Amino acid sequence: MQHYFSLAGRTALVTGGSRGIGRMIAQGYLEAGAKVIICCRKLAEGKQTAEELSQYGECIAIGADLSTEAGAKQLAADVARHTDHLDILVNNAGTSWGAPLEDFPVSGWEKVMQLNVVSVFSCIQQLLPMLRKNASAENPTRVINIGSVAGISSFGEEAYSYGPSKAAVHQLSRNLARELVSDHINVNVIAPGRFPSKMTQHIHSDAEAMAEDCQHIPMKRWGREEEMSALAIMLASAGGAYMTGNIIPIDGGFTL
Repeated sequence: MQHYFSLAGRTALVTGGSRGIGRMIAQGYLEAGAKVIICCRKLAEGKQTAEELSQYGECIAIGADLSTEAGAKQLAADVARHTDHLDILVNNAGTSWGAPLEDFPVSGWEKVMQLNVVSVFSCIQQLLPMLRKNASAENPTRVINIGSVAGISSFGEEAYSYGPSKAAVHQLSRNLARELVSDHINVNVIAPGRFPSKMTQHIHSDAEAMAEDCQHIPMKRWGREEEMSALAIMLASAGGAYMTGNIIPIDGGFTL
């Protein structure tokens, strides 16, 4: 069945690709045959990840600070030094902020909304020429935005800006899917539940907290790395060619 899911000859960019979900997706794409560019704020960390992932295929790391519009413009310029087109863009870079309701600061909204929403828009906007270049009706370019079940459910855990930011990503993706379909660019969303990452380290490093958290998940476990990789490969390959504007939870049934 390899011809259904092969990404041979395709070039992907994964933002926030040095760890967590971004790294899971980057590794999956490399194993499926793609050339992968990862970007992250700390270039040294990105280079280390790229070196580790190079056993699976060609992986390049570049530095990027997506907290400003200038950072997105610089990312596009840096990507252009390695390729003249993109077949796959995964907007994974994101952040969260937690604090009690009475103490939650405006800066916790500004930082989260900028990185989780505005930077997704800016990256797509700045990379549009490369996304359009090789797009075709037979093999559309894929944009995959990483949302969250927090943008669907109301299980907020005092991260008041995080869920709304992900709900905004979901709606932005639907709007862009409608607009970019005529350019043969598909836009879909992966909405993860619990997966190991720096953002969830305070839970998965504590056995008691982990057991309590799993009680909220019908499957009683967190997602595995290969499960995230496989879904991302499906969306980027033949399985996702006729899909656009979808928000796909991968959450062990949490949103039920």
